[in-house]
Amino acid sequence: MIQMNSISNNSNLPYQISNILSDVCGASAAPLHKPTFSGNEWEYTKDCIETTFVSSVGKYVDRFENDLESFTGARKAVAVVNGTSALHIALILAGVRQKDEVLIPALTFVATANAVKYCGAIPHLIDSNESTLGVDPDSLFNWLQENTEQNNGLCINKNTKNTIRAIVPMHTFGHPCAIDELINIARKFNLILVEDAAESLGSFYKGQHTGTFGELGVLSFNGNKTITTGGGGAILTDNLELAAKAKHLTTTAKMSHSWEYNHDAVGFNYRLPNLNAALGCAQLEQIESFIKSKRRLYRVYEDSFSKVKNVRLMKEPKNCKSNYWLHTLILDKSVEDDRDAVLQMTNDRGYMTRPSWTLMHYLKQFSDCPRAPLPVAESLAKRLINIPSSAGIV
Repeated sequence: MIQMNSISNNSNLPYQISNILSDVCGASAAPLHKPTFSGNEWEYTKDCIETTFVSSVGKYVDRFENDLESFTGARKAVAVVNGTSALHIALILAGVRQKDEVLIPALTFVATANAVKYCGAIPHLIDSNESTLGVDPDSLFNWLQENTEQNNGLCINKNTKNTIRAIVPMHTFGHPCAIDELINIARKFNLILVEDAAESLGSFYKGQHTGTFGELGVLSFNGNKTITTGGGGAILTDNLELAAKAKHLTTTAKMSHSWEYNHDAVGFNYRLPNLNAALGCAQLEQIESFIKSKRRLYRVYEDSFSKVKNVRLMKEPKNCKSNYWLHTLILDKSVEDDRDAVLQMTNDRGYMTRPSWTLMHYLKQFSDCPRAPLPVAESLAKRLINIPSSAGIV
């Protein structure tokens, strides 16, 4: 049971939010985000089992990649086992080397930082923007202007003397970040841009799908994403040479031959099984209805929370169409101390809510990473609450 002394004096915010979730989601429990299986999932996965093509070879892998290309507009999609492996390979293909630094938001899921470390590189943490929840271009530009120098076409951190090789903007909770501005910064400072679009399948910035702006982009199809393959991810690129390298590296760098096993590089067994791809094909057939449902839920939440003081519902940024993967409440600073009470009461009542991720520099493995001042990220981390967001709630 929630303790009254954990709620700010005279605050009824936890009750208001809990009651709204009850009104919108119904009397029964509501998870944060659950998959919907209402199409051809069983037919396609059954076909895999009946034909015995359940592993990394089969028609659904090729079809899923083709379907992703058609939906996102990317020239090539390479399906892999999860979004983290997709980002790992994308960073390798971007030329990230040991002791390089890679700019990532401090406000991100840990997989972004982990993928950088897999390359032997160093996450360099940067601040967020409250209107997009993604990387803030203005603070980033000022930070790089003051703390880096150019040397033979490389961006050098004047403090560590390391090369800053790449930037990985992340489209937080499915909302597109200010990608145009970040592309300009990447060009000015000689950085490779790799988009972490793990959460934003079905989101568009000025009519262009997220994950297709940088040299490479990545998607995730984890069980709680807009569509799911159970586990899975993909690398997006318009560079056919990089796509071929991605396919090669993720299939253990095995050279094509009818029977011999020759490998010409250190590769990775990151292949997406046909069984998972079959699930993805069926899910992708329904993505428009999923997003339509989630946008309808936004409108219901927007109307309900407009009546609650000191709380706003995260809205898609200007010139963007968001998939609204996770609906997000942003508390005013005056009521940030009520956040944990809201989380406790809503979860006690069966409505799954959660805070944002722990900021990367608060995790011991990343606490010594170079970082810019992070005032917005540190403030947002105290005030963000994700609320039930599944398709089909309304």
